[in-house]
Amino acid sequence: MLPSCARNINKPTISCKKVLQLINGTKNNYATEVKCETKPYKLHKLDTPPSASTTLSREDALKYYREMQVVRRMEASANNLYKTKLIRGFCHLYSGQEAVAVGIKAALRSHDAVITAYRDHGWAYLMGASVVEVLTELTGRKSGCARGKGGSMHMYTDNFYGGNGIVGAQVPLGAGIAFALKYKGTDGVCFALYGDGAANQGQVFETYNMAKLWNLPCIFVCENNGYGMGTSAQRAAANTAFYTRGDYVPGLWVDGMDVVTVREAARYAIDYCKSGKGPLVIEAATYRYFGHSMSDPGTSYRTREEIQEVRQKRDPITHFQELTTNAGLLSENEIKEINADVKKEVDEATEISKTDSSIGLDELATDIYANNLEPQIRNTTPFNPLTHNRLGKAVNLE
Repeated sequence: MLPSCARNINKPTISCKKVLQLINGTKNNYATEVKCETKPYKLHKLDTPPSASTTLSREDALKYYREMQVVRRMEASANNLYKTKLIRGFCHLYSGQEAVAVGIKAALRSHDAVITAYRDHGWAYLMGASVVEVLTELTGRKSGCARGKGGSMHMYTDNFYGGNGIVGAQVPLGAGIAFALKYKGTDGVCFALYGDGAANQGQVFETYNMAKLWNLPCIFVCENNGYGMGTSAQRAAANTAFYTRGDYVPGLWVDGMDVVTVREAARYAIDYCKSGKGPLVIEAATYRYFGHSMSDPGTSYRTREEIQEVRQKRDPITHFQELTTNAGLLSENEIKEINADVKKEVDEATEISKTDSSIGLDELATDIYANNLEPQIRNTTPFNPLTHNRLGKAVNLE
């Protein structure tokens, strides 16, 4: 039986009914813009939901489809690199959850921030890292977005405060980022993403409390993929309606397999927070195709048939492809061209990730401090303390 987060998602039906009207007519035999329905939302302490329909442009359709394909193929490459032992340590893949990240990113403004857990490869790419920078970071090479020092669970770019290896630790950090945005007088918000497995941690509820007391512009996103490691949400949580778990913090349930619906929920959440109303909880019902990490086959606590059913009926990429082609926004030939282009880009980046060199020991003590007040680093070696050096790639002080 499917987990509740999967059973609650209506099977996507892509048909002419999905496309309500053409806005700007057609050009070169394709629609330039269409109006389409979003999936139903569930509300907690909110008066009005996000819009039931929205406009999707051809430009956005091309962008979202390509981004989801890059994340999917990049994770497939990471899967293979791990199996050949070119990626060491832990490795957690995002395959199946692409619509959550791409949908939220589509709503972000340049001064909004994101912090997430250890399924961060796709987020690093969406927030500005190239495919090469992501895959070489995974293999510990110098072209990585953190010079190979961070690896799978510690990638960073501008306004992306990384994936965090400690379960749930990014939630209070996200509130801190939101506090900084408010303190600086911007209308920026921070999205702090965590999984259903982390949702029962005390630090999550403590953070809800502080965020509400101070009305912080923080959007807490529970990516409910049905399983915390190998335990289903039903076995781990007395209340699996994670969007209601903020109690005094309003919440919103969204179909996390529909990129357009996620985008509208994120836009709604940004408008809510920047108006000074305080934090919001979003539960994005999604699904992961791989195990918790690469060391988990992912089939001891769920069946292969369950995974296959989700792939066939609710895959976010297939769903979006059918929507856009049926609407006339994209053609089958364009889909094939994008797929081929993405494959080429990821394949080339994969080869670089195998052959790129690692940093030298001279970089061991670079960029530890953003503001270097103490050049010599204490408590490293007793007679020859390391001297801090500034490379500057990872930190922008301007």
